[in-house]
Amino acid sequence: MTMAFDAQGETSDEALMVLYANGDRHAALALARRITPRVLAYAARLLSGDRAEAEDVAQETMLRLWKVAPEWRQGESKVTTWAYRVATNLCIDRQRSRGRRRQLALDDAPEVADPAPGAEGRLIEARRMAALEAALSDLPDRQRQAVVLRHLEGMTNPEIAAIMEIGVEAVESLTARGKRALSAILAGRKAALGYEDDADAG
Repeated sequence: MTMAFDAQGETSDEALMVLYANGDRHAALALARRITPRVLAYAARLLSGDRAEAEDVAQETMLRLWKVAPEWRQGESKVTTWAYRVATNLCIDRQRSRGRRRQLALDDAPEVADPAPGAEGRLIEARRMAALEAALSDLPDRQRQAVVLRHLEGMTNPEIAAIMEIGVEAVESLTARGKRALSAILAGRKAALGYEDDADAG
């Protein structure tokens, strides 16, 4: 008797992998819908917002996931941990091959001449996001990965440790150093980014 999965999402990722390995294509579709958007968003952040490359990384990650499905052993690893680990390595390869050039810089923020209310606020927000992406690009690879996973993906330190294949203390060290480095990089840009009047900015 084949176990059926719940379309509402109660079936675990690991159970869906086992079902797919046993020939259940609906399980594969359900798992892809869960994981692909997360991997895509993560890859885009590591790749400084390059959507096309992030899509390639997400696609390659899922292809590799399907290849390992027949040998997947439930309980050994979380599917998401495995997927993030593969995506991380694929992103590193792409960053090295393109010379780690910046895709988003502060100067790239659009100069919006819009008299409508809120236009200035949108421009400031666009500049802040571009500055954050540019600052992340300046971090060493491991610090950037740890900061993105912790503060943008919302993962716990043990989860990050499993993805990066390091200890929890090393994760804490990387995130702390990454946050300090980001603060230093952005320190001289507060006025330009519209933080000069923010009481909590400093």
